[in-house]
Amino acid sequence: MSGGHGHSHGHAGATHRWRLQVAFALIAGFFVVELIAGLTSGSLALLSDAGHMAADVVALGAALVATRIAGRSDSTGRRTYGSFRAEVFASGLAVLLMLGVAAYIGIEAIGRIGEPASVATGPMLVVGVIGLVINIVALLLLRGGAAESLNVKGAYLEVVADTLGSVGVIAAGLLVSATGNAVWDTVIALAIAAFVAVRAVMLGREVLAVLGQHAPAGMDPEKVAAELGAVPGVRDIHDLHVWTLTSGMNVATAHLMTDEGADPHEVLDAARAVMRTTFGVEHATLQVEPESHTGCHDVTW
Repeated sequence: MSGGHGHSHGHAGATHRWRLQVAFALIAGFFVVELIAGLTSGSLALLSDAGHMAADVVALGAALVATRIAGRSDSTGRRTYGSFRAEVFASGLAVLLMLGVAAYIGIEAIGRIGEPASVATGPMLVVGVIGLVINIVALLLLRGGAAESLNVKGAYLEVVADTLGSVGVIAAGLLVSATGNAVWDTVIALAIAAFVAVRAVMLGREVLAVLGQHAPAGMDPEKVAAELGAVPGVRDIHDLHVWTLTSGMNVATAHLMTDEGADPHEVLDAARAVMRTTFGVEHATLQVEPESHTGCHDVTW
């Protein structure tokens, strides 16, 4: 006997889709402006922040795609979990992009050491200020949905980080203008590149944890087993698996061995309630087995 439900999940992110759309348009449009300004002004700080913003565009795009496909039915019949992991794959692409940007800026910065460099501080300051304003607008848009949707929250945190990048560009422009030394542009660029690389590694670890089907962050499988084992009528727990399908969607399966005479329906309902209320797992597939059942011993892995 198993317990579960269909895949018609409702997502809070869909409610705030318009916020993601407006933020995506603002960030994507400014990315083009900043990239052109960085190339024409010779500012590594601008180029590094443009690379960081490119990763934000991917992240926002992934969030939009996730809200679009969350409720889409599978016409092939082969995607039994739907297409929810598209967000995870898009996040993996963002990681690769961010690491590439960090490596490029690092190589360029090292190549500039000891060589005279000319940086146009006027465009740096103008573009930096405009970028700061756009990021603040995007933050205000996304903040309204960040508390309700992990998808929107992820996009919100991306823009928070990019806002810091804009502050770095402004600081670089002011320092170069005040000192006449272009080395400050290189220093700020390296700082932004290091920041992007660290964030990429942290995001990459999360992506690998999901793809590797690790237990969700903050969920201890031993505690899950203990709580299920405390359900009246349950004698033993085995074949317990908990993993993350995509952000905000955790899944679990388990076999519950019951005492002789225990009502399997009551055990199933109580166990599902534990998974839902204690661990926030709405999709738990639970197999209830009487103590005399021995079929699971035939499983080879």
